[in-house]
Order: sequence, then structure tokens, then C-alpha cells
Amino acid sequence: MSFQGLLIVLKPENLRALLMGLGVTLKMAVTVIILSFVFGTLLAIIRFSGDRHPDRAVARWSGRLAFTYIELIRNLPMLLLMLAVYLIGRMPALRAAIIGMTVFTTAIMAEIVRGGLNSVDKGQWEAAVSQGFSYRQILQLIVLPQALRSMIPPIVSQFITVVKDTAFAWGLGVFELTGSGSLIYTKYANPMETLLVIALIYFVVSYLMSRVAFRLERRLAVGSY
Repeated sequence: MSFQGLLIVLKPENLRALLMGLGVTLKMAVTVIILSFVFGTLLAIIRFSGDRHPDRAVARWSGRLAFTYIELIRNLPMLLLMLAVYLIGRMPALRAAIIGMTVFTTAIMAEIVRGGLNSVDKGQWEAAVSQGFSYRQILQLIVLPQALRSMIPPIVSQFITVVKDTAFAWGLGVFELTGSGSLIYTKYANPMETLLVIALIYFVVSYLMSRVAFRLERRLAVGSY
């Protein structure tokens, strides 16, 4: 590692390339985060409902299908899913990377949400049922709002992981942050200096996300009293 190599990375044209790559990274991450949270929450509710209503055939079988999906997908390498979507779907690399990451992250998010739902005391359910609430009303008005508070730390941790996992898209030819950096150190033969700058950018983005989550968690904790 040399100071000269670091100065090359910090040239305006190279910094612009890295910032463009960061833009692709954030675009991918935000899209995956939104989609996986929505689909993961739905999947968690389906599996949770299957456990809560084992006497209902539809809920029971839906819950089993959700369980199978979650256990199968989260035990596969994410890069394998991205490559499968890319090669089988014959679609642009960026879209394939987003779909593959969403498929994988949805399974992870579903387990996080299901854990939050299970953390709500059963007495809440019994009290709501005694007041005549339907199953949907109990979930929407009582259980989910309480569960979301306890899910904030693991959800944010997973979101930070998504930002870092976008680097796998480089394997498909997507020039996100890491891929853009590869062009720089290939041209100037300064891999250590380039990777150091990339690592610092990832750290800053992840740290800012964790701080925002910490403040949100404190605010919700105060508001719950």
C-alpha cells in the first residue's frame, strides 16, 4: 500500500466512479429492503397463522408451504440464487441480482417477523378474542404494532447486511460499489488502496443506518410508555 496509490483513488474521476457505483448499491439495497420486508411479513403471517390454527386445513397447509420455502431458501447461498435467476431467467444482471437477493432476504425477514409475532404474550390474544376481535383485527391492530418494536434491531441489522451483500452482484457483472472499484484497481494496479476506500464507504453507510435505527428504537421505546 502506498500514499500515491491512495491519491489515485481520490482523483475526481475515480471518486465519481465510486459514487456512481454507490448509487447502484443503494438503489439495489433499497429495492431489496422494501420488497423483502413486504413479502417477508406476508410469509411470516402465513407461517404464523398455520401454527396458530392447526385445525384449519388451508392455514395448516399454507403454513407448511411457507415453512418449506423459508428453510429451503435461507440455507442456500445467495449468490447461487442470483446466478440461477440470471441464467435461467435470461434477464439483465441488475434485475436478476435484485430478484435473487429479494428471494433470499424474504426468507430471512420472514423468520425475524415470525419471531416478533411469537414474542407477543398470548394473553393479548385471549383478551382480544374475549372482546370479539377477529383474527385479522388482532394481527393488524394489536400484535403487529407491538411486534414491530421488538423487531427493529434485527431488521436493521438485516438491512445493513443487504447493503453489504450487494457486492455479490459484481459476480453477475453489475458495477455497483465493489464492481466500480475493481475497474479502478485493474487500471491503476492499486487494489489495496482502492479496497480501503471502498471499505470506508461501506462502513460510513452502515454506521449511519445503525445510528438512525438506534434513535428510532429509543423514540418508539419512549412512546410506548
